[in-house]
Amino acid sequence: MLKAKKSYGQHFLRNTAVAKRIAESLAHQDKYDQVLEIGPGKGMLTQFLIDQSYDLKVVEADRDMVQFIRDNFWQLQDKIIAEDVLKTDFAEHFDSPFAVIGNFPYNISSQILFKILDYKTLIPEMVGMFQKEVAQRVASAPGVKAYGVVSVLIQAWYKVDYLFELGPEEFIPAPKVDSAVIRLVRRDNEDLGCDESLFRSIVKITFGQRRKMLRKSMKAFTKHERLQEDPFFQRRPETLSVADFVELTQWVESVQ
Repeated sequence: MLKAKKSYGQHFLRNTAVAKRIAESLAHQDKYDQVLEIGPGKGMLTQFLIDQSYDLKVVEADRDMVQFIRDNFWQLQDKIIAEDVLKTDFAEHFDSPFAVIGNFPYNISSQILFKILDYKTLIPEMVGMFQKEVAQRVASAPGVKAYGVVSVLIQAWYKVDYLFELGPEEFIPAPKVDSAVIRLVRRDNEDLGCDESLFRSIVKITFGQRRKMLRKSMKAFTKHERLQEDPFFQRRPETLSVADFVELTQWVESVQ
């Protein structure tokens, strides 16, 4: 009997009704016909994805789980990517847009989100199970304690839907935290209207000093006199919307 491995951060869903609900949470946009399941494990989600109209592939690093999928899902024989998802070049396996879905290993879930950002031009949608705290950070609005770097960077490109929560009892072994499922749907923007690298840097540095007013943290980018004169810079980063961060980045570009 296959058991969850702590080294892979595995917690297997035990409730088929929940798995079916997650699988059906993809919005089925006409922007894609391919889906990638991350970490299929013993196929709890896979069984509900396999018969859908789209082309399904799975990526799994655990060799035992790869063999299980091969033995139990004949339809996926040539559609298993047997490697670490964080090291996978999605562009090698997909030449057109695809959705991502999964009960993600909690120890790499934040890294998966940033991986999705790296391939945002290829990924119009994602449905994923996360630790509740991480899901709340992704979905939080300005002014909320959980609002931070991941909130801004994800919401700059995706609309976030906080779908539902699950307790530890829904998994084997039971994690020590609650879980939540969220959906990301790609916005129509092709760019932010500012330098994306600078935007990321400003978001990360200001939230790295989140208790400080912008007039202090923004000195890393400019010493412009406006920092001291404009009331805007007396704000803290958690009060800024994505649009505010874009405007702030545009301003830094203009004075550099």
